[in-house]
Amino acid sequence: MTDFEKTYQTYQNYNPRQAALDEARALLTAAAKAAMADGTLPEAELPAFIVEIPADVKNGDIASNLAMAGARTWRKAPKMIADALLAHLPSIENSVFSKVEVAGPGFINLFLAQSFWAGVVLGACANKEYGRTDHGKGAKYNVEFVSANPTGPMHMGNARGGALGDCLAAVLDWSGYDVTREFYINDAGNQIQKFGKSLAVRYLQQFCGEEAYPLPKECYQGGDIKVLAGEFAELNGDKYVAACSGLSEEALFESEAFAALKDALVAYALPKNIAALKRDLGKYRIDYDVWFHESTLHESGAVLAVVDKLLELGACYKAEDGAIMYRSAQYAAKYGTVNKKKTEDGTEEEAKDEVLVRANGIPTYFAADIAYHYNKLATRGFAKAIDVWGADHHGHVARMKGAMDAIGLNGEDLDVVLMQMVNLMRDGQPVRMSKRTGNAITLTDLLEEVPIDSARFLFNMHDAGSGIDFDLDQAVKTDNDNPVYYVQYAHARICSILKKMESEGVQFAGAEHIDATLLTEPSEMDLIRMLAAFPQEIVMAAEKYDPSRINRFVIDLASAFHRFYGNCRIQGADPAVQQARLALCIGVKNAIFNVLTMFKINVPEKM
Repeated sequence: MTDFEKTYQTYQNYNPRQAALDEARALLTAAAKAAMADGTLPEAELPAFIVEIPADVKNGDIASNLAMAGARTWRKAPKMIADALLAHLPSIENSVFSKVEVAGPGFINLFLAQSFWAGVVLGACANKEYGRTDHGKGAKYNVEFVSANPTGPMHMGNARGGALGDCLAAVLDWSGYDVTREFYINDAGNQIQKFGKSLAVRYLQQFCGEEAYPLPKECYQGGDIKVLAGEFAELNGDKYVAACSGLSEEALFESEAFAALKDALVAYALPKNIAALKRDLGKYRIDYDVWFHESTLHESGAVLAVVDKLLELGACYKAEDGAIMYRSAQYAAKYGTVNKKKTEDGTEEEAKDEVLVRANGIPTYFAADIAYHYNKLATRGFAKAIDVWGADHHGHVARMKGAMDAIGLNGEDLDVVLMQMVNLMRDGQPVRMSKRTGNAITLTDLLEEVPIDSARFLFNMHDAGSGIDFDLDQAVKTDNDNPVYYVQYAHARICSILKKMESEGVQFAGAEHIDATLLTEPSEMDLIRMLAAFPQEIVMAAEKYDPSRINRFVIDLASAFHRFYGNCRIQGADPAVQQARLALCIGVKNAIFNVLTMFKINVPEKM
C-alpha cells in the first residue's frame, strides 16, 4: 500500500471540521490535566467547556472558553488559567494546528495549519463520496412520510412531505444510519368504510341518477370517486342495482346488499388508488423500502394484542358499556397537550381517557396507530421511528409518544417532524383550484407543470416548521433566479473548465501529485472552509431532522465557487498552482454532485 493509499483511506468517512474540533478538545483537556498534575492549577473535575468554529475566523479557526468556564473551578482569573493551559499544551508539531494564542480576557484561539486545509482539498478531490460519514454507526432509523390516505389523489402537502421525508432519509443515510423509508397505507377502518360508501352511492347514481341517490355530505365529494365508480359500472353493469332498490336511505346503508356493493367497489378501487400512489411517488423519484398495510395489523391480531398489553400494564380499563378506555392524559402530559375535544356548550377541554376499542368490539384508529408504532420500535427494532406529519396533527404527538411509554417502550424513540402548509403562488397571487379535481392541487397537477428537479429542491428549501410560498414562476425558470438551476450550473461550469483545460493539453495530475498548501488566496480559503464544513453540515442536518440546511449550504458553495473562479486564474496560472486549483474545482464538483444525487436531482455536465 502506497503512502497516498494510506492517506486516502483516512478520507473515507472523513469529517475534517469535527476532527479538528475533537483534536482541539483533546489538546486542551491534556493541557488542563498536565497543569493540575504539577500544581499550576488546583486538582478539580474538568469543567464543561465549549470548542467551536467562531463566526469570525480572523482571530483563529477554533475558539474555546475553557479558561472562562474554569474560573470558578480553579479559582483563578481566566487570563491566568489560559496562560497556564498554553504553558502545558502538548506539542502541536504533529497536530492539525499551526499555533495557539490567548486573546482578550482568556479566550483560547487555535489556528489550523495549511497542511490541514490542503488535506481537505485532497479528501474532497480524491473521495467520490466526500461528505459521507459513519456518525450514525449503523443505528436503525425508520422514516415514515407522506402516508397519504389511499382514498384519493395526493395533494400539494404531500409534495412537500415527500421531498422533506426523502431528503431527511438521505442525510441520515449519508450520516451513517441504517435507514428504512416507509409508507403506511391506511387500508382499514372508518376512512375505508367512507370510501366504499362514497363509491357505492356514485355507482347507483350511474344507473338511477343523483336525485334517486343523493351523495351524503360526509362522503368524499371529489371527481375521482365518480371516475372509479364509472369504471366499475362499465365492468360490472347494473348487477348490484336491483338488490339496493326500493329501500329508504337509512335501510339502504344498513343493508347487506349495500355492504356487498361497498366491499366489491373497495376491492376494485383501493388497489388502483394504491397503485396510483406508487406510480406518482415513483415519478417524484421516491422509492420506499416498505409499504406497510394497516390491514395486516388487524388481520394478524397485533392491534388487539397491543390493547391486551395496555390492559395488563394498567394503562387501559373496561368501561361499563364494554368499551376499552386508555388513560391518555396520564401518559401524554410528559410530552405536552393532547388533542382537545368539544364539550356540549361548544367549548374545548383536554381529552382525558380515550376509546381504544368501541363497545361493539371494533378498535379505533388510535389503537391501530399504537400497534403500528409498537411494531416499528419493538417488533422490528428500530432505534428511532421518525414520522413526518402535517402541522394540523400537532395534538396527536403527545398522545402517541405517551402511548409508547404506556406500553413499556420509550416515547423519546418516536420523533415527529411537523410540517407547515404550502401556498402555491403564480404572478404573486395564490393558486387555489385544481384543473383535474376542481377542489385541490394534486401532486400530478404540479409535476405536469413544474420540473421534478425544481419541485424536489424548492420544497426542501425551508425547514419543516416554516410555511412555504411555492412560486410556480420561479420553479420553471432556467436562470439563476431558480436555486436548483444556479447549483446545477456551478457543476456544469466546473465540468466545462476541466474539459477546456484538457483540450489545451492540461491534464489533472491526480490528488497524490498536488501541493494544495499553495491555495492561500482569500476566495480559495473561503471555498476550502466550506468544503471542510460539508460532512458536518450533513451530520447536523441529520441530527436536527432539517435537510433544508444542505440546500442552503450547496447554494452558498456554488456562490463561493463563482467568486473563486472570478478571482483566481486557472488558465495560464503557474503549473503547480494550476494543479492545486484544478483539485479544488474537482472537490467542489464532487460536493455539488453528492448533494444533488443524494436528493435525487439531475446533475448536468453542460447547460
